[in-house]
Amino acid sequence: MRRQKYHAERGEAYHCLFTGKEFYDIIRWGDNIMPDSILRCKSKDFAKQIVFLCRDVKSKYKESVLTNQLLRSGTSIGANIHEAQYAQGKKDFISKLEIAQKECFETEYWLELLFEIGYIPESTYKPLQNQCGAIRRMLISSLKTAKERAIDE
Repeated sequence: MRRQKYHAERGEAYHCLFTGKEFYDIIRWGDNIMPDSILRCKSKDFAKQIVFLCRDVKSKYKESVLTNQLLRSGTSIGANIHEAQYAQGKKDFISKLEIAQKECFETEYWLELLFEIGYIPESTYKPLQNQCGAIRRMLISSLKTAKERAIDE
């Protein structure tokens, strides 16, 4: 409940299509429970923005090598977070989140490169870089918690 209040105060409440009201999904692994729908929603929204950005850069500059790299890494973040729900154990769960974290770092690199060569404007780059950083920080926190819980068992 404290988590819901915190995110609502910061204006970060996410709504599910299922009920139309605030909803926090739960990942269950053994006896551990991890609320994570905010992370999944943010990573999926980020992936959509990356898809649209890559489409625009490809059509405007006829560039595909760099944008394909960004497309792969930017959409892989959410895919690995989603896949962690169905992990086959604690190690697999942690591994999926670690892969998502690495993809965040790679995505930040490709965004920075495309910005520096002038393919994306600062008005597009800054919000995407900030979103990617926020997802990365959430992953770092989730990984820390998951690893602590894995040690406790």
